[in-house]
Amino acid sequence: MHHVDDEQRRVRLGRRHLLAPSARAASAVTVADALVALHATDAATVFLSVCARLTEPGAGAVERALYEDVSLVRLLSMRNTLFTVSTEVAPAVDASSARAVAAKERRKLLKHLKEDGQGLDEHWLADTETQTLAALTARGRATGSELSAAVPALRTKITVFPGTRQETVQGIASRVIRVLAADGRIRRDRPRGSWTSSQFRWTAAEPWPPSDPAQARAELAGRWLRSYGPGTEGDLKWWTGWGARETRTALAAAGAEEVLLDSGAVGWVAPGDLADEPAPEPWAALLPGLDPSAMGWADRGFHLPVDHRAALFDRAGNIGPTVWWNGTVVGGWAQRADGEPVWRLLSDVGREASQLIEAEAARLSAWVGDARITPRFRTPLERELTA
Repeated sequence: MHHVDDEQRRVRLGRRHLLAPSARAASAVTVADALVALHATDAATVFLSVCARLTEPGAGAVERALYEDVSLVRLLSMRNTLFTVSTEVAPAVDASSARAVAAKERRKLLKHLKEDGQGLDEHWLADTETQTLAALTARGRATGSELSAAVPALRTKITVFPGTRQETVQGIASRVIRVLAADGRIRRDRPRGSWTSSQFRWTAAEPWPPSDPAQARAELAGRWLRSYGPGTEGDLKWWTGWGARETRTALAAAGAEEVLLDSGAVGWVAPGDLADEPAPEPWAALLPGLDPSAMGWADRGFHLPVDHRAALFDRAGNIGPTVWWNGTVVGGWAQRADGEPVWRLLSDVGREASQLIEAEAARLSAWVGDARITPRFRTPLERELTA
């Protein structure tokens, strides 16, 4: 069996994830496709992930792709998580993952309506959705609050988890909007604040054309292999949230080839992707929390030292902002209240690495400007650096 060592995996990461300066891209869409999907739970992550990989970083390039060209779109998809993908990749993500998530979200909402006991059912929900879409179409774009003001049904309150310790009264608006977005009938438009804000306006959209889920899973698996391979079956299963059988079938349909990893595990690469790649020039990067390069595998042992995890992850397993040197996580960073990036190295990396990390911090500061970034998921090191 062909062997791919950890050093080669780090070389591939630097090149294929566009992190080495010579590999950087000219457009936000190119970055998104190179990574398959960008984590979008935290609005700032999309911008920080893209700009770390652009030859000329700037929030404007990402905003144009999201809100003017609409060449990037957000989908609630893999692992029931919000991702940003290009319109080329979106149909495969939708059919392989987002459709199942949308169906689950609708079932969950209907269950809450039934348990509430007010007689609200699927007919009430369908009528409320129709009214919401009509109001949104009339306005062009609107916030959730504006839609609630226009559609009385959205001001309905229900009791969720009645009779349990989690019992609480909630407004229905955010849940209806979430279901409409999951179905692809509305999408997130420009936020009320800056690019770091998650208070989005909404606009009407058309669902992606239906396609065969198995074919879509094969396509998505192939894209993941080309970006993240070699990776194990467990890595792909975790990244997608698919079941074991679906993952295995998708790898086979994608023509994945077996390789042996340094860990002793069997990994998979895209068909014919066995040749070693030459190492790029030395590179450093400051990547945001939940960046794809840190989140592409369940087993991150080839690029993340075990003794760094306690400082860089929150209690739920979300990774925070990281400092990289030649494909290895060597520390973490944060932004102080005055806007200055500050970092701490957890590995001894030497003078050349320190100089390149400092240059990347200056590059980040230059395009971020007056924006202030507070990760949604606070990690021990990030909190310490901003204290």
